[in-house]
Amino acid sequence: MEIRIGTGGWAYFTAGMDSLSAYSKAFDYVEINSTYYEVPSMELVKSWRKRVPEGFEFSVRCHRSITHQYLLKSVPEAITNFNRMIEICRLLRSAYLHILTPPQLEFTSRRIEVIRDFFETVDTAGVKLVWEPRSLGAKIDREVIKIMEDHDIVHCVDLSRQSPLRESDVLYSRLFGKGRHTLYQFTDSELKEINQKARELKARKIMLAFHGIRMYKDAARLKVFLKSGSFPRVTKKLGLESLQEVLMEDTKFPITKKGLLEEQGWKVIDLAETERVHASYYLEILPERTYENVEEIIKEAKN
Repeated sequence: MEIRIGTGGWAYFTAGMDSLSAYSKAFDYVEINSTYYEVPSMELVKSWRKRVPEGFEFSVRCHRSITHQYLLKSVPEAITNFNRMIEICRLLRSAYLHILTPPQLEFTSRRIEVIRDFFETVDTAGVKLVWEPRSLGAKIDREVIKIMEDHDIVHCVDLSRQSPLRESDVLYSRLFGKGRHTLYQFTDSELKEINQKARELKARKIMLAFHGIRMYKDAARLKVFLKSGSFPRVTKKLGLESLQEVLMEDTKFPITKKGLLEEQGWKVIDLAETERVHASYYLEILPERTYENVEEIIKEAKN
């Protein structure tokens, strides 16, 4: 079983230097997020491959025009753009092309026929497709899973929220967590659960791409755990002093208890040397009031 751990992009990994090269020294895998928004030049793509070690692995996100504008229809424009995505994969030696369909896309009988025709028409040139069908919380239609099975497409899910609906030799997960969009950080127990779920599915290869405001730290912490069996600390202090440290990063005062929970509760603190929890562990016990500074919050939490 091979496990690759990375994040959705490298742009914010470092400042003032070659972020991709620096990123590739810390991780051996990255999901390219930018290709979803803009098709890069092939010269730029070639430069990405040259800036990383030989064993470094890319996965590519399919451009949104194919899924959101053409809705996986076999029209010339969609086929042309898809072929460009496959060419990008080829230049990067990437084995995976991730396809995201929007939650507004209704899987009617007619739509399923159109999508099936698309996958029967395109030439993947050996690249494995990874499909993440979003559906506004509705259950994914059985016929959608049937398309995946017929074309050996990997069902992509957020493993912290659900499990894939079909078995595959590859497990591909984009990890956002249980917060508001990208506003989330994983605790030790959540990272352990992700690792356990991934291994129980017994795929030949596991691809975990963290997303979110603390994605580099989350990915690094899981890598450390897999290597050493323990998680590193996230702050310099413990307990309430750890809470104080993270609140001093960017809390805007005055702020209510509700505001604290929404804006700061998702962050991870060091409750003890061997235990990380969300800041909400302390914030939830605060009295309902407006706070003017960090000191007031810590004083109330002590009480």
